[in-house]
Amino acid sequence: MSKLTTAWYQGAYWVWLLSPLTLLFWMLSSLRRWAYRRGIFASSKPDAFIIVVGNISVGGNGKTPVVIALTKWFQQQKLRVGVLSRGYGGSATTFPHSVSRTDAASVVGDEPKLIAQRTGAPVVIDPKRTRGATSLKNLHKCDVIICDDGLQHYALQRDIELVVMDDRGVGNGKLLPMGPLREGKWRLNTIDAIIHNVQTEGEQAALERVSVPQYAMKLQGYQCVRVTDQHTVSIDAFRQQHDGFTAIAGIGAPARFFNYLAQLKLSAAKTISFNDHHKFEKADLPQGVVLMTEKDAVKVEALGHEQCWYLPIEASLPEEFYQQIEKTLPQSILNLRSQNGI
Repeated sequence: MSKLTTAWYQGAYWVWLLSPLTLLFWMLSSLRRWAYRRGIFASSKPDAFIIVVGNISVGGNGKTPVVIALTKWFQQQKLRVGVLSRGYGGSATTFPHSVSRTDAASVVGDEPKLIAQRTGAPVVIDPKRTRGATSLKNLHKCDVIICDDGLQHYALQRDIELVVMDDRGVGNGKLLPMGPLREGKWRLNTIDAIIHNVQTEGEQAALERVSVPQYAMKLQGYQCVRVTDQHTVSIDAFRQQHDGFTAIAGIGAPARFFNYLAQLKLSAAKTISFNDHHKFEKADLPQGVVLMTEKDAVKVEALGHEQCWYLPIEASLPEEFYQQIEKTLPQSILNLRSQNGI
């Protein structure tokens, strides 16, 4: 897959050999959207405010930090908020499944496990999004449900659609498998907002010919945490104590993590990339000091040695973004917030 991914973002001409498959993909996806619009395929939602955080391209763009930030914001508003995920990479077979503290990432998926740990909010995994959302409403009494990914899961109706994009943009602008897009660029004009995952100061965070609001998001790390006992040290202290460590990342864009470490002046002697949602084994973890993403850390809790560390990341979004979310809330949700003292 890496060779194909490289071709998408470097403009390789040989991807045109895949055009018959792209045409088939376009026909099937267009027919599917038409069927949902016409009511041939059923769609529904529970009595809750539904936010979908997704993207139009394959690969990690930074959705999970946005989901965590939104979840914490709704918790601050004293609203009952839950998170819905497919549970990709997990081995669970019974759905809907509510993520518990004792669930291993190998069972529920790395992202649901991470979100549950970071927020304390109820997290349900279910490949059938409508069923999972209903569980969050009925079992966990959630007033707000944030769907991690699922922009193309039209069976679940939604109130807000947010798309997260990184500096790779839309690549060559072509649909799968000629390019990285699940839906055409036209889709960006039908959503509620675009969130740009920017890495450097002054980086432009806007797409031309897009009519919806666009916001820049910064991902920031403040400390390093030891996997085995959750002991924390400042980034400055880690830098002074552990020069020449190994950095590993099993996420959609490992280079983004490695580049961020460089921005923090954390000098890795070696970097190791794994596929997104990689299932770690002990042999994957080098000896000596290892620094990884938090998404990887939830998968190596039982495997990591005493020199395994991770860097938690927080998404920083502008106040204007949350103001837009607040303006979209229905009166019923505002009334609940008022009843809870906000």
